[in-house]
Amino acid sequence: MHPILFSAGPLTIYSYGVLLASAYLLGLWLAVKRARGAGVDANRIMDLLIWVIIAALVGAKALLFIVDFKHFTSSWQEFMTLLRSGGVFYGGLISAIVVCIWQLKKHRLPLWPSGDLFAPGIALGYMVGRLGCLMAGCCYGKPTDVAWAVTFTDPVANLNVGTPLNVALHPTQLYESAAGLVILAALLILEKRPGHFAGRTFWSFAFLYAVLRFIIEFFRGDDRGMVFNAVSTSQFISIVLAPLSLFMLWYLSRPARPAEAEAPHGPRKPRFV
Repeated sequence: MHPILFSAGPLTIYSYGVLLASAYLLGLWLAVKRARGAGVDANRIMDLLIWVIIAALVGAKALLFIVDFKHFTSSWQEFMTLLRSGGVFYGGLISAIVVCIWQLKKHRLPLWPSGDLFAPGIALGYMVGRLGCLMAGCCYGKPTDVAWAVTFTDPVANLNVGTPLNVALHPTQLYESAAGLVILAALLILEKRPGHFAGRTFWSFAFLYAVLRFIIEFFRGDDRGMVFNAVSTSQFISIVLAPLSLFMLWYLSRPARPAEAEAPHGPRKPRFV
């Protein structure tokens, strides 16, 4: 497609970087908008999400480095290509969740209601970010003869991320972007349905993403690591995440137990929920 958006002398602006930044900004905008609508301090949410974004960027590249360790350690030049690579979404998601929990405790915000606020923003950012993958040529699909196949011709894509040139490929980047759109729509519709409980939106996002990512991985053609020589790293994480999500949806949907009597010696110590 168009890995380089434009060049001006020594300055090169890459399409992936622009769309990735747009993805984070749009996700941040939606999360802050939803927080304001829920009566949550937007400044605290902004501060929290900045840390989450940093963690996502670092985590995505860290997992990419782990799953393709031999490639990135084969030479200094190959290691430097890590800076131009987007990373693994699951790595960014996991590290972002860890940092988010830490920040929620710091700002004394409830865990699952906050996760519900953020989940649609993650889906929106994912949808836009995958368009950056399409422009860069990374996360490409297997060769195919389907009518909607894409063919990359820009040598920069091959140089940066090893994209096969002049070969019709599954547009897995578009599959993933469409998955983000489907998840976003499903979450917003689900929130309007009765029976809402704290954590339903977040864990619904986790389940939908795990299922769709597991399926789309079958069409991916890039090298992204294998587990037990049977499934890709992302498919393995999906296998763990999908049943965990269903369990959490069941667990959090249970009727609340009656509040325990207050201790006679004084009020309880506040705790993070």
